[in-house]
Amino acid sequence: MPIIANSTYKKTPRLQFTGNLQTLIPGIFRKVEAVNYQRERLELPDGDFLDLDWLPQQNRRLVILTHGLEGNTSRHYIKGAAKLFAQHQWDVLAWNCRSCSGEMNRLLRMYHHGEIEDIDLVIQHALQKYDYDEIALVGYSMGGSITLKYLGVHGDKLHQKIKKAAVFSVPCDLIESIRILEAPKNWIYRNRFKRMLSAKMKIKAEQFPDIIDFTKIKQVKKWEDFDSIFSAPVNGFNSTQEFYHQASSINYLQGIRIPILLVNAKNDPILTPLCSPTKIAKQHDFLFLETPEIGGHVGFCIPGDEFAWSEYRALEFIENS
Repeated sequence: MPIIANSTYKKTPRLQFTGNLQTLIPGIFRKVEAVNYQRERLELPDGDFLDLDWLPQQNRRLVILTHGLEGNTSRHYIKGAAKLFAQHQWDVLAWNCRSCSGEMNRLLRMYHHGEIEDIDLVIQHALQKYDYDEIALVGYSMGGSITLKYLGVHGDKLHQKIKKAAVFSVPCDLIESIRILEAPKNWIYRNRFKRMLSAKMKIKAEQFPDIIDFTKIKQVKKWEDFDSIFSAPVNGFNSTQEFYHQASSINYLQGIRIPILLVNAKNDPILTPLCSPTKIAKQHDFLFLETPEIGGHVGFCIPGDEFAWSEYRALEFIENS
């Protein structure tokens, strides 16, 4: 499909004049009120669990929202999308990846950019519970990677009720994303992720002391060290190279067979141009790539508006494209 060259996102709030501010200010200050989820615990076949947050209104169509790295269903971008879709006669299911709902999961494995078994279980559960006529998927950052890979892997065998998808600020090439994350200018993002993931890995070490040696945290000098010592083995990979390949959604885009919108802002501080697969999109029948000049990472705020542009854009694409 043609690249969407003329993005409709043109103006940020007055104080958000850089990619970093467009990323950080919404994450710190944006509040979305009156989103009252109904929580359900989904017990999984492997003995673990996922916590699901619903806005059920007996509609015949459902949007499933997937959050980013170390996010959850209370993040502003998830609640904003949930509220907007609910206002337009969609049921909403926002799900928390393992370990992200406020309670540590039971098993050794956690979650990562390429883990697609859990989203498949969530979709199957939703269809069994309410038998929707139509399902749409929306993902942000890591959640976008999960969504893209899921659609690419399932390809022609995707459940016929899954019709469209939209993803935002997606690190399609994980190696490139880690490279830019290591840049000195991105210390604030790097330190935040490391602090949050290290705290979780400490808990995992207490759960599985014979498997995880948390004292090795002292050996972590760069992000790849953390993945080599903790992320890859915890999630069942033999090497960081295998982990990065499996977790990079760019390796699975060719298999996608439903319309999907991929939006990456050009001033996103933790993505590089290689995370926006222009060459693939130009030759792809279903992948619509939009790269606005501004927006930051999961920012896209609109001056004076309760909702972000990304939320309006997801709804517009899914309902009208």
